[in-house]
Amino acid sequence: MFMPAGTLSIRWTALLLVGGCLSIGCDGESTAPAPPATGPRLVPVDSGYDFSVFVTAPPGDSSRLLVVQRDGRILLRHNGVRQDSAFLNLTSLTNPSTGEYGVYSLAFHPQYASNRRLFVYYAGLDGNAVLAEFTADSSGNHASAASGQILLTEAEAPSAVLYGGLVSFGPDGKLYLGLGDGQTGGDPLSRSQDSTSLLGKLLRLDVDAGTPYGIPADNPYVNRPGWRGEIWQLGFRNPWRWSFDRGTGDLYLGDVGEAEWEEINYLRAPVVGGNNFGWPTNEGFTCYQPALGCFTLGLIPPALVYSHGRSCAVTGGYVYRGVKSPVLAGTYFYGDYCGGWIRSLHMIDGYPEEELPEIELPRIAGATDNIVSFGQDADGEVYVVTAAGRLYRIVDHDEVIAAGAGGAAARR
Repeated sequence: MFMPAGTLSIRWTALLLVGGCLSIGCDGESTAPAPPATGPRLVPVDSGYDFSVFVTAPPGDSSRLLVVQRDGRILLRHNGVRQDSAFLNLTSLTNPSTGEYGVYSLAFHPQYASNRRLFVYYAGLDGNAVLAEFTADSSGNHASAASGQILLTEAEAPSAVLYGGLVSFGPDGKLYLGLGDGQTGGDPLSRSQDSTSLLGKLLRLDVDAGTPYGIPADNPYVNRPGWRGEIWQLGFRNPWRWSFDRGTGDLYLGDVGEAEWEEINYLRAPVVGGNNFGWPTNEGFTCYQPALGCFTLGLIPPALVYSHGRSCAVTGGYVYRGVKSPVLAGTYFYGDYCGGWIRSLHMIDGYPEEELPEIELPRIAGATDNIVSFGQDADGEVYVVTAAGRLYRIVDHDEVIAAGAGGAAARR
């Protein structure tokens, strides 16, 4: 799931290096460098979660925010108050004894308000990747694990650590799921390029047609011999977090690297399928397999790369489309799990331009927390989720000092 290099997950073991307090989400004194006079920053929203990994909201519902914990409990904040009982408890479906167990994300059906359908991606008891559908009750405040129906299972090796991690609906109403290539060590079996495997791919499914799902007729490999029809894009190592810009439909995808480079990949709308992003031939802009003289014709290069150092694993984010900080409109935010920083960019004519100051994650009990995910609420506000169980919202300086009064015009 989170593995950038080596035989143990850096994302999990990093918690041991920064101190035991972070691993249990305990409170402590929070310190951070003085923020710049202008630019984006973080405001605390909530804390005390047990290894929070994702946050999202039902479409059109500004009163609810759902926080996913790695252990399988999905918790509801309703009108700004965390509810005592879990919205959905899936702890019985994932196995803490496996190396990369956990529930990774959930997505609400575009017509959730009327059909109460939601979709969850997790590592099952046997360590395989699982996509399942659940149904919430009429109140929208609870869903039962007993309502679950498995839609898709992809076999993983016992040593698998690269699961991908995000399920989400696209602007076309189809369900998208990003899967990692499974094992580390440079994808020795080249699953990312294997047309018969779903690993290392971004999938596109129609959950409103067929049982357990339909394959859209315009998927790029439908009816091509030797290809799985679910495949929409290929050539990824570990697409842990990705998103569609709800304003433009552009696709942004953070792909966690193996040896040296972390990637932000980008496709401008209207996004078409059938692109190959190159893993394991390329890592970043460099050859990986083979190390020299790799054949790159037809491969999609990343929009942006950065190297390891104080960084280890990219966490892709979202383009800000909220209303509280209009000066941030059109800004894409991303971070790094080990780096403890959040950066931003604008895509201008297909090229990234970084403009805003870097945000540093607050230090908790003297140690840097780990950025696990970003998320959006129904209004397009962007959140940051940390392994120590803390939830922040990204705001502009003007919103902090003037309670949201004013702000520059949206860029686009």
